Amino acid sequence: MNKLLTVAIVLSALSFAPVANADFYGGVEFPDGAASFADEVVSYTPGSGVNASLHGTASDALGIPDYAGDSNYVSLGVGGSIVLRFTDNSLTTSGDTNYDLWVFEIGGAIEPTHVEISTNGSTWISVGNAGGATDGVDIDAYIGSGVILGQQYSYVRLTDYAAGSGWPFAGADIDAVGAISSAPPVVPEPATAALLGLGILGVTVRRFRRS
Repeated sequence: MNKLLTVAIVLSALSFAPVANADFYGGVEFPDGAASFADEVVSYTPGSGVNASLHGTASDALGIPDYAGDSNYVSLGVGGSIVLRFTDNSLTTSGDTNYDLWVFEIGGAIEPTHVEISTNGSTWISVGNAGGATDGVDIDAYIGSGVILGQQYSYVRLTDYAAGSGWPFAGADIDAVGAISSAPPVVPEPATAALLGLGILGVTVRRFRRS
Protein backbone atom coordinates (compact mmCIF):
# COMPACT_ATOMS: atom_id res chain seq x y z
CA MET A 1 0.00 0.00 0.00
CA ASN A 2 1.19 3.51 -0.78
CA LYS A 3 2.87 5.00 2.30
CA LEU A 4 1.07 8.32 1.96
CA LEU A 5 -2.28 6.52 1.77
CA THR A 6 -1.41 4.49 4.88
CA VAL A 7 -0.55 7.65 6.82
CA ALA A 8 -3.78 9.29 5.68
CA ILE A 9 -5.84 6.32 6.87
CA VAL A 10 -4.13 6.30 10.28
CA LEU A 11 -4.62 10.04 10.76
CA SER A 12 -8.25 9.75 9.75
CA ALA A 13 -8.82 6.98 12.27
CA LEU A 14 -7.16 8.99 15.02
CA SER A 15 -9.29 12.03 14.26
CA PHE A 16 -12.44 10.05 15.00
CA ALA A 17 -11.04 8.18 18.01
CA PRO A 18 -12.54 9.11 21.39
CA VAL A 19 -10.52 11.28 23.76
CA ALA A 20 -8.59 8.98 26.07
CA ASN A 21 -9.60 10.76 29.28
CA ALA A 22 -13.17 11.59 28.26
CA ASP A 23 -15.98 10.18 30.37
CA PHE A 24 -19.75 10.50 30.71
CA TYR A 25 -21.43 11.61 33.93
CA GLY A 26 -25.18 12.00 34.06
CA GLY A 27 -25.29 11.73 30.29
CA VAL A 28 -22.82 14.61 29.85
CA GLU A 29 -19.43 14.01 28.24
CA PHE A 30 -16.49 15.57 30.04
CA PRO A 31 -13.42 15.61 27.77
CA ASP A 32 -11.06 15.61 30.77
CA GLY A 33 -12.96 12.98 32.71
CA ALA A 34 -12.80 13.07 36.50
CA ALA A 35 -10.26 15.91 36.45
CA SER A 36 -13.04 18.21 35.23
CA PHE A 37 -14.70 18.46 38.64
CA ALA A 38 -14.23 20.85 41.56
CA ASP A 39 -11.53 19.81 44.02
CA GLU A 40 -11.72 22.06 47.07
CA VAL A 41 -14.32 23.71 49.29
CA VAL A 42 -13.47 27.36 49.95
CA SER A 43 -16.55 28.19 52.00
CA TYR A 44 -20.00 26.88 52.81
CA THR A 45 -22.73 29.08 54.26
CA PRO A 46 -25.88 27.00 54.68
CA GLY A 47 -29.26 28.66 54.82
CA SER A 48 -32.10 27.49 57.01
CA GLY A 49 -33.60 24.02 56.83
CA VAL A 50 -30.45 21.89 56.71
CA ASN A 51 -29.62 19.11 59.14
CA ALA A 52 -25.87 19.66 59.35
CA SER A 53 -25.05 16.15 60.50
CA LEU A 54 -26.96 14.54 57.63
CA HIS A 55 -26.69 16.94 54.70
CA GLY A 56 -24.22 19.63 55.71
CA THR A 57 -20.90 18.08 54.64
CA ALA A 58 -19.61 20.54 52.04
CA SER A 59 -16.97 18.16 50.68
CA ASP A 60 -19.77 15.97 49.31
CA ALA A 61 -19.98 18.51 46.45
CA LEU A 62 -16.43 17.68 45.31
CA GLY A 63 -15.26 15.22 42.68
CA ILE A 64 -17.38 13.26 40.25
CA PRO A 65 -21.16 12.88 40.68
CA ASP A 66 -21.56 10.07 43.20
CA TYR A 67 -25.00 10.61 44.71
CA ALA A 68 -26.29 7.38 46.21
CA GLY A 69 -29.55 6.98 48.09
CA ASP A 70 -29.63 9.80 50.61
CA SER A 71 -25.92 10.53 50.83
CA ASN A 72 -22.94 12.08 49.02
CA TYR A 73 -24.46 15.51 48.46
CA VAL A 74 -24.63 18.80 50.37
CA SER A 75 -27.79 20.85 50.87
CA LEU A 76 -27.46 24.62 50.55
CA GLY A 77 -30.52 25.50 52.62
CA VAL A 78 -32.84 28.40 51.88
CA GLY A 79 -30.62 31.12 50.38
CA GLY A 80 -27.44 29.26 51.32
CA SER A 81 -24.28 29.19 49.23
CA ILE A 82 -21.09 27.25 48.60
CA VAL A 83 -17.80 28.29 47.00
CA LEU A 84 -15.79 25.60 45.23
CA ARG A 85 -12.36 25.73 43.63
CA PHE A 86 -10.78 23.88 40.72
CA THR A 87 -7.13 23.04 41.48
CA ASP A 88 -6.08 20.50 38.84
CA ASN A 89 -7.84 22.36 36.05
CA SER A 90 -9.75 25.61 35.54
CA LEU A 91 -12.95 26.76 33.85
CA THR A 92 -12.65 28.76 30.65
CA THR A 93 -14.71 29.92 27.69
CA SER A 94 -15.41 27.64 24.73
CA GLY A 95 -16.05 30.18 21.99
CA ASP A 96 -19.50 28.71 21.27
CA THR A 97 -22.98 28.51 22.80
CA ASN A 98 -22.56 25.13 24.47
CA TYR A 99 -22.63 24.78 28.24
CA ASP A 100 -19.18 25.28 29.79
CA LEU A 101 -20.05 24.52 33.41
CA TRP A 102 -22.39 21.82 34.70
CA VAL A 103 -24.06 21.66 38.10
CA PHE A 104 -25.33 18.30 39.33
CA GLU A 105 -28.24 19.01 41.65
CA ILE A 106 -30.17 16.02 42.95
CA GLY A 107 -33.32 15.14 44.86
CA GLY A 108 -37.05 15.01 44.27
CA ALA A 109 -37.39 18.79 44.10
CA ILE A 110 -35.64 20.50 41.18
CA GLU A 111 -34.03 23.53 42.80
CA PRO A 112 -32.07 26.11 40.81
CA THR A 113 -28.95 27.96 41.86
CA HIS A 114 -27.50 31.32 40.95
CA VAL A 115 -24.00 30.80 39.52
CA GLU A 116 -21.00 33.11 39.82
CA ILE A 117 -17.39 32.57 38.77
CA SER A 118 -14.13 34.19 39.81
CA THR A 119 -10.42 34.20 39.07
CA ASN A 120 -9.42 35.01 42.64
CA GLY A 121 -12.28 34.03 44.94
CA SER A 122 -13.12 37.63 45.84
CA THR A 123 -14.30 39.38 42.67
CA TRP A 124 -17.36 37.61 41.30
CA ILE A 125 -19.01 37.53 37.88
CA SER A 126 -22.65 36.48 37.60
CA VAL A 127 -23.23 33.95 34.79
CA GLY A 128 -26.94 33.32 35.29
CA ASN A 129 -28.70 30.35 36.79
CA ALA A 130 -28.45 26.58 36.66
CA GLY A 131 -32.02 25.33 36.55
CA GLY A 132 -31.67 22.43 38.96
CA ALA A 133 -31.21 18.69 38.40
CA THR A 134 -28.38 18.24 35.87
CA ASP A 135 -28.06 21.62 34.19
CA GLY A 136 -25.36 23.93 32.90
CA VAL A 137 -24.46 27.48 32.01
CA ASP A 138 -22.76 28.97 28.97
CA ILE A 139 -20.27 31.47 30.35
CA ASP A 140 -19.53 32.73 26.81
CA ALA A 141 -22.96 34.38 26.90
CA TYR A 142 -21.51 36.79 29.49
CA ILE A 143 -18.47 37.90 27.51
CA GLY A 144 -18.60 41.69 27.68
CA SER A 145 -20.51 41.50 30.97
CA GLY A 146 -17.53 40.49 33.07
CA VAL A 147 -16.39 37.27 31.42
CA ILE A 148 -13.25 37.53 29.27
CA LEU A 149 -12.66 35.26 26.30
CA GLY A 150 -9.92 32.75 27.15
CA GLN A 151 -9.70 33.77 30.81
CA GLN A 152 -9.26 30.98 33.36
CA TYR A 153 -11.64 30.85 36.31
CA SER A 154 -10.78 28.71 39.33
CA TYR A 155 -13.73 29.53 41.59
CA VAL A 156 -17.47 28.87 41.38
CA ARG A 157 -20.11 30.12 43.81
CA LEU A 158 -23.56 28.55 43.88
CA THR A 159 -26.40 30.24 45.77
CA ASP A 160 -29.84 28.72 46.31
CA TYR A 161 -32.59 31.11 45.31
CA ALA A 162 -35.80 29.12 44.96
CA ALA A 163 -35.81 26.41 47.59
CA GLY A 164 -38.53 23.89 46.91
CA SER A 165 -37.91 21.53 49.81
CA GLY A 166 -37.69 21.85 53.56
CA TRP A 167 -35.98 20.31 56.56
CA PRO A 168 -33.66 18.38 56.70
CA PHE A 169 -32.43 19.05 53.14
CA ALA A 170 -33.79 22.45 52.20
CA GLY A 171 -32.47 24.29 49.19
CA ALA A 172 -30.49 22.98 46.23
CA ASP A 173 -28.72 19.69 46.88
CA ILE A 174 -25.31 19.73 45.20
CA ASP A 175 -23.62 16.52 44.15
CA ALA A 176 -20.89 17.84 41.84
CA VAL A 177 -19.75 20.77 39.71
CA GLY A 178 -17.76 20.15 36.53
CA ALA A 179 -16.09 22.21 33.83
CA ILE A 180 -16.66 21.08 30.24
CA SER A 181 -14.48 23.89 28.92
CA SER A 182 -11.47 22.93 30.96
CA ALA A 183 -8.05 24.58 30.90
CA PRO A 184 -4.82 23.83 32.79
CA PRO A 185 -4.79 24.92 36.43
CA VAL A 186 -4.00 28.52 37.23
CA VAL A 187 -0.42 28.92 38.45
CA PRO A 188 0.81 31.74 40.70
CA GLU A 189 1.97 34.91 38.93
CA PRO A 190 5.77 35.35 38.81
CA ALA A 191 5.72 37.97 41.56
CA THR A 192 3.60 35.76 43.80
CA ALA A 193 5.82 32.77 43.11
CA ALA A 194 8.92 34.84 43.91
CA LEU A 195 7.44 35.99 47.23
CA LEU A 196 6.51 32.42 48.07
CA GLY A 197 10.08 31.34 47.28
CA LEU A 198 11.51 34.06 49.52
CA GLY A 199 9.18 32.97 52.32
CA ILE A 200 10.35 29.37 52.03
CA LEU A 201 13.97 30.54 51.95
CA GLY A 202 13.42 32.60 55.09
CA VAL A 203 11.96 29.64 56.96
CA THR A 204 14.90 27.48 55.85
CA VAL A 205 17.47 30.08 57.04
CA ARG A 206 15.77 30.41 60.43
CA ARG A 207 15.74 26.64 60.87
CA PHE A 208 19.42 26.47 59.89
CA ARG A 209 20.35 29.13 62.44
CA ARG A 210 18.51 27.30 65.19
CA SER A 211 20.29 23.99 64.49
